[in-house]
Amino acid sequence: MSRLLLLLTLALTPAIVVAQTVLDYRVLERKPHSRDNFVQGLQIVDGDLWESTGGYGESRLLRYDFATGKLRDGRRLNPRLWGEGLVVVEDRIFQLTWRARAMLVYRRDSLEVEQVLRLPGEGWGITWNGTQLIQSDGSDKLFFMNREDARITRTLAVTADGTPVYQLNELEWIDGRIWANVWKTDDIVIIDPDTGKVESRLDLTGLLPDSDRLRGTDVLNGIAHNPADGAIWVTGKRWPWLFRIEPFERADTAH
Repeated sequence: MSRLLLLLTLALTPAIVVAQTVLDYRVLERKPHSRDNFVQGLQIVDGDLWESTGGYGESRLLRYDFATGKLRDGRRLNPRLWGEGLVVVEDRIFQLTWRARAMLVYRRDSLEVEQVLRLPGEGWGITWNGTQLIQSDGSDKLFFMNREDARITRTLAVTADGTPVYQLNELEWIDGRIWANVWKTDDIVIIDPDTGKVESRLDLTGLLPDSDRLRGTDVLNGIAHNPADGAIWVTGKRWPWLFRIEPFERADTAH
């Protein structure tokens, strides 16, 4: 009887969930950014800033000199394709498309499309952990895949305080963690790639001043870690600035 009572007690006791840490930010620097760019992917590699932009008939792959902001070169996508996230891996560039279930693979030196890999669903964000591509599709799942054929080897469910986190968008791999924009919010979530648990939520409310918001200015989207100095840069869709930020733990969530 006592054993039955113990089992019932355990069943009715809520699981203990460790609350995520909330991060605030400081703006350390900003750089001008083209308002024309509906940013879907952002990455800094070897002094170049790579961007993928969206919109039917407007989607492009762009390469800027990061120090000067000067456009070095670029490529327009087929008007029937909507560009999404991108990631540079060694001598190749992987660029997602939204609903076409296709990932474009470019040669980094020439920006020529060398391969088109099939996706099982929509493409949103993508990053690289050193061994595999990691892709989001707007759900609460992240997909680990081989870069040679886009074959999915693992699916990771993302949760915050035990609740699924949906609309995961642009991704960046930073110091062993996956950073993800959450679409239509001012949040970036920082995810443990082994468990899928959100360890921290970076609240970027107010990053773009109201005075810089024009008709057509859209949501926060775009995370780039500069491997040269460790700086973290963020921007949004049709935003006039790239912001270098320093996250720090919000006082009321400190342990």
